[in-house]
Amino acid sequence: MRNIQVMVKKLSHAEDLPLPRYMTPGSSGVDLLAAVEEAIFIQSGAFLLIPTGLTISLPEGFEAQVRPRSGLAAKYGVTVLNTPGTIDRDYRGEIKVILINHGIDRYQVKRGDRIAQLVIAPVLQVEWVTGEHLGETIRGAGGFGHTGER
Repeated sequence: MRNIQVMVKKLSHAEDLPLPRYMTPGSSGVDLLAAVEEAIFIQSGAFLLIPTGLTISLPEGFEAQVRPRSGLAAKYGVTVLNTPGTIDRDYRGEIKVILINHGIDRYQVKRGDRIAQLVIAPVLQVEWVTGEHLGETIRGAGGFGHTGER
């Protein structure tokens, strides 16, 4: 495993919250915490933009991906709306999480709650080359459902 350094800055509304951390040695993502001033509710079927109070500077060749926490989804039906949310390496604004409540009950978000995961991943940029022949494959142009239902 390769370790990289990511510069992180806490904004004033998150100064008392801990930095993101891996919860186990084998974790792929760090938990993002809610930097809300007071508890808020997400009604069933609604979504809200939740601040984390963090800004980051990623090294060249990397992105950050905001992903749901499986426990929130399994227990409450709460997930991240645009999954994965991409944080480009040149973005310097606050990381915010769009939480949506697919559950039947309203969901309470309290200060310091673990609301999402942040995974740092390598990124390649491509150079597009036009051409007429893409090469044959067994699948060909088979799209949605092309392999059947079972």
